[in-house]
Amino acid sequence: MNMLTKVVCVKFKKMKAIQFFNPKDFSELNPGDVVIVETYRGIEHGIVKSGIKMIPSKDIVAYPLRDIIRKVTDEDRVIIEENQEKEEKAYVIADKKIFQHNLPMKLIDVEYLFDRKKIIFYFSADGRIDFRKLVKDLAGTFRTRIELHQIGVRDDSRMMGGLGHCGREICCAAFLNQFSPVSIKMAKEQNLSLNPIMISGLCGRLMCCLKYEYDVYRKIKSELPTIGSEVTVPEGKGILIDINVPKSIVVIELPTSARLDLDFERVKQLEKEGKVVRAQETFSSEDTMEDMDDEGSEFENIY
Repeated sequence: MNMLTKVVCVKFKKMKAIQFFNPKDFSELNPGDVVIVETYRGIEHGIVKSGIKMIPSKDIVAYPLRDIIRKVTDEDRVIIEENQEKEEKAYVIADKKIFQHNLPMKLIDVEYLFDRKKIIFYFSADGRIDFRKLVKDLAGTFRTRIELHQIGVRDDSRMMGGLGHCGREICCAAFLNQFSPVSIKMAKEQNLSLNPIMISGLCGRLMCCLKYEYDVYRKIKSELPTIGSEVTVPEGKGILIDINVPKSIVVIELPTSARLDLDFERVKQLEKEGKVVRAQETFSSEDTMEDMDDEGSEFENIY
């Protein structure tokens, strides 16, 4: 028997991560509601992304669920606005101190937790940075707990946001809660241009969306003859030169250089009739190369 748990999904501005919380005594919470919650980092404010719902308990990784404390009040909104102003000032101060300490790091963003008991500075760097002296300097300036989090280029883009090639908000900023490995083979499988500009996101890495339809393409193509297969049709023996998944057709090139379009079902039938000789698939080392630079980043498993 599958046990169900009542949850509400909350998204946080800086982290762009969605977490499950216990709605507790709330009978109704709607998307867009701003709430005060307790996370593993402290007291924070977030935005409700989906109303109260029941989900399988097995889908919840971290137990016990933390509670929704309250919907924001007018006083809370004032604090949130003040924190945003403080973040802007803290960014300028921290950026100067990074320069003074001559550290090879780039400050990305600053976050005050709602209760101001902690300030988090997000930065990127090529390698590990010894920022202990910087932390002491910042703690002396702001008189509160200081945390520095090194993030990767994907997290950098997620926090800054922007528009992708499709004209929509980039996926990692809009809804992705976790990065997955992406390989150049995924672009090849979908017959996409291998121009780096066309298949790379704002982060400079392969676009996350290359993975979305990859499994569908792979399944469909696994049921069809491979490129280079010999296909016998009434017009003669031809070579399969293209598989167009969106149109559900394959393209056969005949000895006369004429080309013939066949739908998937027709090709499968020809194969059953023994009129198809499959070509052997070939692989290159590039096909298995995965874009995993930011795996294990701070945002991958937040509860």
